[in-house]
Amino acid sequence: MTEKLEHVVVTDETVAGVYEFIFAPWVKALGLTDFRVSRGKASARLPQDGALQWANGAICGQALMAAIDTVVALAVSTHDRPSKGTASQSTQFLRPAFGDDLRIEANVLQFGSVLAYAEAHVTFVSSGKLVAHSTAEFVF
Repeated sequence: MTEKLEHVVVTDETVAGVYEFIFAPWVKALGLTDFRVSRGKASARLPQDGALQWANGAICGQALMAAIDTVVALAVSTHDRPSKGTASQSTQFLRPAFGDDLRIEANVLQFGSVLAYAEAHVTFVSSGKLVAHSTAEFVF
């Protein structure tokens, strides 16, 4: 049986509930916190966690890309049309993500008729240094 979910526009007031309801348990296991959203924007904190690290102690790229995709999805969900999901994501890793929690900030550059175009910046919380940059397209 397949249920069609009603689209809920994500706001700062609804983001925690939407996050808890929509995303898979393994996504929630990333430990994202401190969500903030406004029209076309979303941010969250990704804490350092040994379960997300690879041999050198940095958060692995797979976990970081999943966290980025999640925050961008929340930014896209601030629109009144429901997204059908990620069409593409391209991420450039600029430095190892170890030693500090990360801030992921997503910004929708354009809500088109079929696609939304967004970018995300991942920075260290303490220093603000850029760790990764990502672009994404979401389908409506």
